Amino acid sequence: MFELDIPGFGNIRLEHIVSDFTGTLSVDGQLLPGVMERLIKITDLLKVHILTADTFGKAKEQLQGLECVLHILTGENHDIQKEDYVYNLGNSSVLALGNGVNDRRMLHCAKIGIAVCLQEGCSVDAIRSADILVKSPTDALDLLLHPKRLKATLRF
Repeated sequence: MFELDIPGFGNIRLEHIVSDFTGTLSVDGQLLPGVMERLIKITDLLKVHILTADTFGKAKEQLQGLECVLHILTGENHDIQKEDYVYNLGNSSVLALGNGVNDRRMLHCAKIGIAVCLQEGCSVDAIRSADILVKSPTDALDLLLHPKRLKATLRF
């Protein structure tokens, strides 16, 4: 569990991190340097969930060795599937990461939504739905590993 009191934002008690994979943690299906090491550290604090359409078919291979729930999305309405997943975990205990239009609903639903902008870009809808915008997944994950950064960003 991750707890932090943020002036104006309130006391947060997180149990889960839910992240998109393609364009959020990876580029062209390849996990970015430093991401795995940070995710492994975060498993001491939170349960890690990866929700992805797995565009490049590499998520399982790239996340090998990480204690996480990997959920490959199928069918249509991935935005609704992601939002429902976060809601069913107990959205007030979730921090979510994403970059695409299909991430906007989960970013808005989560207690803290972080939009990640990599080479693929970040949809305006994801940015508008998020609480924070970062330039890399390592920056996003470091907010949990260095909580004063998160506090400084979200305090009123």
